[in-house]
Amino acid sequence: MATDWLGSIVSINCGESLGVYQGRVSAVDQVSQTISLTRPFHNGVKCLVPEVTFRAGDITELKILEIPGPGDSRQCGELQQAEMGIPGVGCQVGPSQNGTGKVLKKPISSSAPQNIPRRTDMKNQDLIISPQQQCSKSYMDRHVETLTQSKGFRRRHNSWSSSSRHPNQVTPKKSGLKNGQMKSKDDECFGDDIDEIPDTDFDFEGNLALFDKAAVFEEIETYERRSGTRSRGTPSEKPARYRHDENILESEPIVYRRIVVPQNANKEFCTDSGLVVPSVSYELHKKLLSVAEKHGLTLERRLEMTGVCASQMALSLLGGPNRLNPKNVHQRPTVALLCGPHVKGAQGISCGRHLSNHDVHVILFLPNFVKMLESITNELNLFSKTQGQQVSSVKDLPDTPVDLVINCLDCHENAFLRDQPWYKAVVDWANQNRAPVLSIDPPINEMEQGIDAKWSLALGLPLPLGERAGRVYLCDIGIPQKVFQEVGINYHSPFGCKFVIPLHST
Repeated sequence: MATDWLGSIVSINCGESLGVYQGRVSAVDQVSQTISLTRPFHNGVKCLVPEVTFRAGDITELKILEIPGPGDSRQCGELQQAEMGIPGVGCQVGPSQNGTGKVLKKPISSSAPQNIPRRTDMKNQDLIISPQQQCSKSYMDRHVETLTQSKGFRRRHNSWSSSSRHPNQVTPKKSGLKNGQMKSKDDECFGDDIDEIPDTDFDFEGNLALFDKAAVFEEIETYERRSGTRSRGTPSEKPARYRHDENILESEPIVYRRIVVPQNANKEFCTDSGLVVPSVSYELHKKLLSVAEKHGLTLERRLEMTGVCASQMALSLLGGPNRLNPKNVHQRPTVALLCGPHVKGAQGISCGRHLSNHDVHVILFLPNFVKMLESITNELNLFSKTQGQQVSSVKDLPDTPVDLVINCLDCHENAFLRDQPWYKAVVDWANQNRAPVLSIDPPINEMEQGIDAKWSLALGLPLPLGERAGRVYLCDIGIPQKVFQEVGINYHSPFGCKFVIPLHST
């Protein structure tokens, strides 16, 4: 039975050490368990010897590439093998007895031992396959079993399997299955003509526009309501949807008015979360600071807390981490700090010291006076230890626009300072510099300010500030809750996790 396979074209894989051989079977010895190939190719290169013999133990895998039919001419196969370099593939075989067969064209190649065509090249092959070659699978298995009695042979005849086939093997159609009848599995998968594939690209947008998502979901909802089954929740209620900053656990209702003042507020503000923050009069604000100082919140502590909060807000206005980092040392921001000879001026000097500690170029303007307040003297002594610059004349202020102007010129009590020549000169300079202005603890509405502010920072509780104060921010200066209660204010902190929060007019 092994002689039936003589003349077949096979591919023998001998592992990584010996490589892959291809050729026509010339001899099979069942006693010595050997197989011989004539005109062999080794790894795609034609061998110098005319015949190679393999032992069963050296063979890792054996593939049958072509089985010769009963009417094949062996001489024609040998001639084509010499001319094309492909053992027996593509020779012209006479037609079958009933005159049927498949005619395929195959391009000539002389550089490789085996040319494996693509599916699109099948129409250009010129090979006649006779129906005699369409032997049954059971007959094939009996002959292959005789050839591969040794455990060293591993047969793999893909051309006879419906699940996988070698790319170089052509599977004939089943006879009698035409005009809409059932085709073979291979023809159903691979039998379509390549020319039938459209050249135009698929219109994704046009096809997506045909899908009415709202109508589909409405139909699904209608079906679920009628059937009484829903994929989410119960039939009569929709599941609640929460934002990323909302709590899904039930809690007590939110009370948005948690600060109540003893007198009607002239103006009310609200925070980003909706909490109402009423304004207080200057007299009540002054009383609150006095009671806090009596309980230990001294002026020095208040100045330090105000300076920290004001400098933190100023650093954010200057650009924060995008501006103030080691890679931007060439873009060092400049701040002009305008202070008067009073407690508000001392708050500004404290803010300038913290800004200078954060590598901000600070230019402090403070007019010369014979006698200064003790708080100003202490703050100036600390400011002189920084890299900040102190000037007392408007001529020493920069001519070019600065990044930020911090205004601490105005005071709640001393209105006569507005008539001083130095005050008017500084106001003119600030209005001509065109830099944004931040006012720290500005005066109340009735007192006109000389410099229009873009932002204003209130302390503890806001005063009824006017439109020229700009956008109002509130900072926490550390007043305890019982101090608020002592002056008649029902207080709950609106700051949350921050020390400076924005306020919005209601």
